[in-house]
Amino acid sequence: MSSADPMDVEVPDIENLFKLDPYLKPHEKEIRRRYGCFRSLYDKINEYEGGLVEFCRSYKHFGIHVTENNGIRCREWAPGAEAVYLRGDFNDWKLDNIKLVILTRNGKMEDRLSPWATYVVQPPKAVLYDQRFWNPPANERYVFKHPKPKKPTNFKIYESHVGVSGEEEGVASYTHFSKNIIPRIKKQGYNAIQLMAVMEHAYYGSFGYQVTSFFAASSRFGTPEELKELVDNAHAHGIYVLLDVVHSHASKNVLDGLNQFDGTNACYFHDGGRGEHSLWGSRLFDYSQWEVLRFLLSNLCWYSDEYQFDGFRFDGISSMLYHHHGIGTGFSGDYNEYFGLGTDTESLTYMMLANHTLKTLYPECVTIAEDVSGMPALCRPVSEGGGGFDYRLGMAIPDKWIELLKEQKDEEWNMGNIVHSLSNRRWMEKTVTYSESHDQALVGDKTIAFWLMDKDMYDFMSVMSPLIPSVDRGIALHKIIRLITHALGGEAWLNFMGKQNEFGHPEWLDFPRVGNNESYKYARRQWHLVDDELLRYRFLNNFDRAMNLTEEKYHWLSAEPHFCVDPQLKILDIKIVLDSDAEEFGGHKRLDHNTEFFTFPESYCGRENSMHIYIYPRELHLYMHGQINEY
Repeated sequence: MSSADPMDVEVPDIENLFKLDPYLKPHEKEIRRRYGCFRSLYDKINEYEGGLVEFCRSYKHFGIHVTENNGIRCREWAPGAEAVYLRGDFNDWKLDNIKLVILTRNGKMEDRLSPWATYVVQPPKAVLYDQRFWNPPANERYVFKHPKPKKPTNFKIYESHVGVSGEEEGVASYTHFSKNIIPRIKKQGYNAIQLMAVMEHAYYGSFGYQVTSFFAASSRFGTPEELKELVDNAHAHGIYVLLDVVHSHASKNVLDGLNQFDGTNACYFHDGGRGEHSLWGSRLFDYSQWEVLRFLLSNLCWYSDEYQFDGFRFDGISSMLYHHHGIGTGFSGDYNEYFGLGTDTESLTYMMLANHTLKTLYPECVTIAEDVSGMPALCRPVSEGGGGFDYRLGMAIPDKWIELLKEQKDEEWNMGNIVHSLSNRRWMEKTVTYSESHDQALVGDKTIAFWLMDKDMYDFMSVMSPLIPSVDRGIALHKIIRLITHALGGEAWLNFMGKQNEFGHPEWLDFPRVGNNESYKYARRQWHLVDDELLRYRFLNNFDRAMNLTEEKYHWLSAEPHFCVDPQLKILDIKIVLDSDAEEFGGHKRLDHNTEFFTFPESYCGRENSMHIYIYPRELHLYMHGQINEY
């Protein structure tokens, strides 16, 4: 933007932002400046690229394409190269094994994969990936058959990894996931899937977060057409599909990655130390580069257009937002931490542009930010000067549960403190709540189920064995942790496949590596545990389903905050609609669900009326009022 006073920048709906949070008003100048950076970039795209649509669909022009006259066109951005050559097996213009050859400025010829490659494979016993030209005949291309479902207002998200979704030791496929896992997800009451590790990554153990080929759907799970069929099948089941997208960093791989594509240390990334993430060992994008913006925005549109994804979960947002990348830095909530020189304006501008692009081209698209810093207005519209995301992950909540399980006895749990931790989030900025995700499933950590029951999970989860105290307590608290987090923690819910929230998967997740002799033993899901009627895992699974279906009926996730100030409005009676102690959930069935509980004119805690309810230790009930009468 120009050097004009930022206060002259017009932000269409900024007053709405200040109405929601008056404490942002002292930072108005910085908010307007940031919006000005976004607007300036947006206007330049329209001026120089013929509009946002053309710019963000550059995947149609960059990379390798067949032309109308059956020729081959290759277009790449390699500012540090002297020349670029295309080498491949050409047979009647059908490409098999493709390499780009970069002539570097020091005269070396280097093999590279196209950054825009849409299909790369790892040949048997090979280390490096090869590029393949994916252009199947028309009769072999998957055609989407089902319309996209309506965007939910109460997202219940099933976080999934295709490769570990199988029962057998090995890598599961898109087809396996589509046929076997999607029906499970639907039955459990989830209305969205978040797919991890789709963007190609050479190192399987990176969980998909060290991306090497951004436009290529991972070939270890199958073909692009099979991924399309998976997405279409999810849509047929009424399920939204979100892609876990990694635009915060990239793998350091050179020969089959994006790093040093043009023979220099820069190109798509910052040169020098600014282009290195010291903890992740990866490269950091230079969001000030025009062609980097083209590449990343086109990447989002590629997955939206080609694969019909309905939204994106953006990984590592905190690393993008700040020059320090959150390394060795804590956040106290002081607004000066967010609106000072520590914030990376270039990456924030990219995020605003990405969200604006997606909402403009795909109005039903949903975006989720993985941000641990609590950046104010990150999940407010760009028109208000916000970041434009729809949701942020409630990343402090899992830490709270682990803290309680590690450091406190059950009787020391303070409900006021727990409720505060669950409800301590920004006003009118939606949060995806969860008690665990894939982060807690990895080797070296423990799932909540394992924290609760430990090795007793291996010996006493059969209904034929005694219900020992540790298992009884573990099952009870497992359900309580899930329901209270689901009910109070946010405006959307997330569960990681087959783990704590679903049926208490007993073991961690460990990808094949040298340290475990390349074993797949723990890189799978043991579905037989929940399918066996003689095992107690089904009780947890039943509760998970009941929890989701009850929310679908009463919509507590999408309900806006309410506070009744009219003394004439009083809740007269309530009834139990979900009881963690019910028999079908492995409980002791100690309460009659037909009991009605009434208010009495007995003061309690400064209130005129109160209500007595029956509840046993380690139970959680969900009540709904029968009616609200007006006196």
